[in-house]
Amino acid sequence: MKKVAAFILCVIMLCACADHNEAMNLAMAFRQKLISSDLCSFVCEIHADYGDVIHSFSMQCEFDSQGTMKFQVTEPQTIANITGIITTEGGELTFDGNALTFPLMADGYLSPVSAPWVFMKALRSGFLDSCGKETDGYLLLLNDSYEESPLQLEVLTDPDLNPKNVQILWQGRRILSIDVKDFSCM
Repeated sequence: MKKVAAFILCVIMLCACADHNEAMNLAMAFRQKLISSDLCSFVCEIHADYGDVIHSFSMQCEFDSQGTMKFQVTEPQTIANITGIITTEGGELTFDGNALTFPLMADGYLSPVSAPWVFMKALRSGFLDSCGKETDGYLLLLNDSYEESPLQLEVLTDPDLNPKNVQILWQGRRILSIDVKDFSCM
């Protein structure tokens, strides 16, 4: 009886490992697709929670093979049509024909407008800590950093591994959340 129980336990453990390896292999194949794409585009709604205030806005984003992200704010209407570019060196906003450079870190926090760039950077080059099958897709856990600040990202995907929701955690606390729509790579 003990041998049968041990055998069943081994089969269960091996099946769990096979599922984990399959999910990790799919995640790595998705990463390769991102790296080899000339352009990835998506629409996102960003929620920034810094404890005392929550900011929300929507953007249309394009991330190219060089790691540059171009964006246009679409909501709220009061800041709609502000455009910008984010690279590893920082960011630049353009509105009413005027350009304003900004750092990606402000007051020790990651700026909300840089969240999609950080998310794409982590997908392409962050440490893929784990990946598991969820009911409607996969959950990827990524570790990355920006300006020596460690970040953890939880990326929930659809069954094709297209991102649907991203949580960016800093010092164990969620500071940025991104709802992703219309994700495509060319």
